[in-house]
Amino acid sequence: MSKIAQVTTEETLRCGAQWLASANLRPTRQRLALAALLIGDGEHRHVTAEGLHAGAQGAGEAVSLATVYNTLRAFCEAGLMQEVTVDGSKSYFDTRMDDHPHFFWEDSHTLTDAPAHQLEITRLPSAPEGAEITSVDVVIRLRRR
Repeated sequence: MSKIAQVTTEETLRCGAQWLASANLRPTRQRLALAALLIGDGEHRHVTAEGLHAGAQGAGEAVSLATVYNTLRAFCEAGLMQEVTVDGSKSYFDTRMDDHPHFFWEDSHTLTDAPAHQLEITRLPSAPEGAEITSVDVVIRLRRR
């Protein structure tokens, strides 16, 4: 996982604009700035709203925490990111959109990708009557020894 980019450049803004256009999202100033910080360098990221807000402030972007939350939700709804919930209350936002498991590092409260090729789920319970399984989220909690 990469840290949030520290600056926005013409190139990162261009990448952010293309990313937004791929989902038909209007490129507002705030969306462009946050997109540039998230994906402008081509790296995948797992961020919290608070972490992205701090990164945006550090990069000199004037954006409120509420705007960051709203923008991350819009990115998820548009299919640009996925939300990964840990502990039922803490959400991380992942720019990598394929199905893959995650490691949650309890000591640092960070989320990283786990090797998908090592995960085997051999059987899932049947969905209750009138429901269907839409996805399976795997978060493996880790503690350093």
